[in-house]
Amino acid sequence: MTQSFEQQALDIHPVAGRIGAEIRGIRLGADVSPGTFDAIRAALLRHKVLFFRQQNHLDDTAQEAFGKRFGTPVAHPTVPARDGTEYLLELDSQHGGRANSWHTDVTFDLAYPQVSVLRAVKVPAAGGDTVWANTAAAYQDLPEPLRGLADKLWALHTNDYDYAASRPLPDNEGARRYREVFTSTIYETEHPVVRVHPETGERTLVLGHFVKKLLGYSSVDSAHLVSLLQGHAHRLENTVRWRWEAGDVAIWDNRATQHYAINDYGDAHRVVRRVTIAGDVPVSVDGQPSRAIKPEPAVRDAANERKVA
Repeated sequence: MTQSFEQQALDIHPVAGRIGAEIRGIRLGADVSPGTFDAIRAALLRHKVLFFRQQNHLDDTAQEAFGKRFGTPVAHPTVPARDGTEYLLELDSQHGGRANSWHTDVTFDLAYPQVSVLRAVKVPAAGGDTVWANTAAAYQDLPEPLRGLADKLWALHTNDYDYAASRPLPDNEGARRYREVFTSTIYETEHPVVRVHPETGERTLVLGHFVKKLLGYSSVDSAHLVSLLQGHAHRLENTVRWRWEAGDVAIWDNRATQHYAINDYGDAHRVVRRVTIAGDVPVSVDGQPSRAIKPEPAVRDAANERKVA
């Protein structure tokens, strides 16, 4: 069977007009054929986020093995990997794993992940959906003068972000402890607000809740500009919403999306597990790479090694 035939055989069903597609009839795993995987990769670049139902055969080990097909898996810079795994991050609603705000994964790091592979382990009977936004489409929708401004903007990203800016402060010990671990090492990185996607050449917005401020602007002006740009990213026509079932897998291009895990399920239990794939240092439209501010690169590498050990 040739690669092109396998690509044509993928059963792809777009979920929304500008972002998101469900692929049916695929059993994910490390043994996915090269042609089929190439087709999945091509679909990911086109649709930004892919959904796969009924992948209940995957366990932690199999999820990590499949993730390696996309590149080199990386542990979270500050949160330890789940026991018994090398890189897998567990997000448990009973232990602080509720984001409930728009973000791109780990943008406080210099070469933040290119791809995230998320598996639903336990989901509420109602609520707990995730919404993704297409930041390439959002950039294209900006009025030309605003695109010109965005092309020149840089932002400081940090994991010590303002939780209270978009939601109430953590109200239980588990959430407070998770925040302490999350900020055990403070990261600060300067990224261009608009990066050039290394595979598609698209320009995408790099924003989300890890942004502390725009460089060269007062806090007030920065907040207004970020809100203006974020508002374009989250327009409904640029988004897709997924209703989880246990065993579902979502894969997204972390360089061209933001996402929001909706915290609307009260005391119900929600557990998802994520593998992230090493990314590349973003480059601005004029060719300038992102810059690590703190900690120093050697300290970052040492911290990452400790989290995996």
